[in-house]
Amino acid sequence: MNRKTFGRRTAILTGVSAVAAPAVVRAQGEPIKIATLTPLTGSGGPYGPTMAKAAAAVVEAVNSAGGVLGRKVVLVSEDDQTSPEPAVRAARKLIDVDKVSAIMGTWASSVTTAVAPLCWESKTPLFTVSGADSITLLPHQGYIIRTQPNSQLQVTTLGEFMLSLGVKKVFTMIPQTPFTQTTIEILGRVLPKGGATHQGLIYDDKKNTYRTEVDQALRAEPDMIFAAGYTPDTIVLLKDIYRAGFKGKIIGFGYSINQKLLDQIGQPEVVEGVYTFAPSPAEGSGAYERVKAAVGSANPDPYTCQVYDHINMVLMSMALAKDASGVAIKDNIRKVTQGGGKSVDNAVDGLKAIAAGDKVDYAGASGPCDFDDKGDILDCKFRYEQVKAGKFTVVKVA
Repeated sequence: MNRKTFGRRTAILTGVSAVAAPAVVRAQGEPIKIATLTPLTGSGGPYGPTMAKAAAAVVEAVNSAGGVLGRKVVLVSEDDQTSPEPAVRAARKLIDVDKVSAIMGTWASSVTTAVAPLCWESKTPLFTVSGADSITLLPHQGYIIRTQPNSQLQVTTLGEFMLSLGVKKVFTMIPQTPFTQTTIEILGRVLPKGGATHQGLIYDDKKNTYRTEVDQALRAEPDMIFAAGYTPDTIVLLKDIYRAGFKGKIIGFGYSINQKLLDQIGQPEVVEGVYTFAPSPAEGSGAYERVKAAVGSANPDPYTCQVYDHINMVLMSMALAKDASGVAIKDNIRKVTQGGGKSVDNAVDGLKAIAAGDKVDYAGASGPCDFDDKGDILDCKFRYEQVKAGKFTVVKVA
């Protein structure tokens, strides 16, 4: 790590630590350590810092209210760099050195896939916002909980939205990721049911031009291109699509075609009219309002909302179990989220209810946190937007 990178990461993590240090902590005894492992740098860099900040705000509120099990909560925040190798090193530190009870917030599916074995082998629950179906098919023994809808749910819903726009020929351009093949297969099933065809290609996300790939796509005469990469390669891809004179519709993931892309692309005409889709937070809920206040944003992204939910669920699970271990979290997570008890949307209220002997049913900033046996979220809403005059405008939330 060079000196410049170290300085930047230290500044970010110091900021998180400062937020996590409460003015009043009445809890006594050995601290409970939990962790965020978010992308503070790399392709996911626009999201990781606010994800960690939301978690730190929950820790501050809980410690100010007395902690958990009579103990202070300490949040350790590490950077996964949106890359498997540094993520594995960071996870080993969190598990072996810091001895955290849970890890929250892995973003890229490749990162989650890489660190997951370390977590289930050490009985450290991993809470993730990654979407690849393969993640919860791993032999994780209950130690993975995913608040992000899986690829089956996301891409099926996306295909239905594409059909609602009246498209007849869709071409997917996507780099190699853990969800690439699943995405292509799902669209190949969903779109023909609505009378549309689907073709696709997998590209190298490290190239500085995709004109050859774009020419290949345009030979199929699509009326919609699905640009399914991450922000850096999507910037290049969208420019090449524009230069090629494509006049049809374009859609991409909301985590890729985001405000950072709009700021960096330099040619607003390249993204004019482009559609995006993403899981929708529970806008208007009490939890969503708390996240807005915690991170200082009027429109917090879905990943930040999900990490806010991760930490609330973890802390309430500990309290219900009267045990801060990873096993206790794993065994009690569904008991605090879908047990039919008192509705709560934050850990402070949840901890009070649990202490009073009440059952709790947590619904958070990302929506109802109900999970199947594999650890997948059962349902959520999706938000569709379109770029108009350089700004994202909502098409629908459903």
